[in-house]
Amino acid sequence: MPRQTTFVKQGQLPTTWRVVDADGKILGRLATEVATALMGKHRPDYTPNVLCGDSIIITNAAKIVITGSKGKLKTLRRWSGYPGGLRVRTYDTLKQEDPALMVTQAIVRMLPRGRLGRRITRNLRVFSGPTHDHQAQQPSVMTTR
Repeated sequence: MPRQTTFVKQGQLPTTWRVVDADGKILGRLATEVATALMGKHRPDYTPNVLCGDSIIITNAAKIVITGSKGKLKTLRRWSGYPGGLRVRTYDTLKQEDPALMVTQAIVRMLPRGRLGRRITRNLRVFSGPTHDHQAQQPSVMTTR
């Protein structure tokens, strides 16, 4: 008996909230697991063109680990579009100034580009400290390596 592939339609799956503690986790390894959960690729009924992932809350972004000499060598570039408008910051300065931005950009750059990727990005919340303001959603703890 042949089986049919099931495709999820928008709004069929309930939104699940998950919280991740980034204390002592490596940036890239955490980002890949979170990006997979945001897209919904961990689900058996994953559909690539539908928002079917989880909403993720990341706490303790200031305590994330950057291995090797990537802190000095890796940079986050932003260009305003004007001559001389390139702003370059190393990951060491980003970790001091805005660790939530560093974690957010590492994850967002692993997501698909386009309308769906921008919609998936709205399901990510990153906090520098140990507390978050989403207790009303009753998030479950997401285990990461």
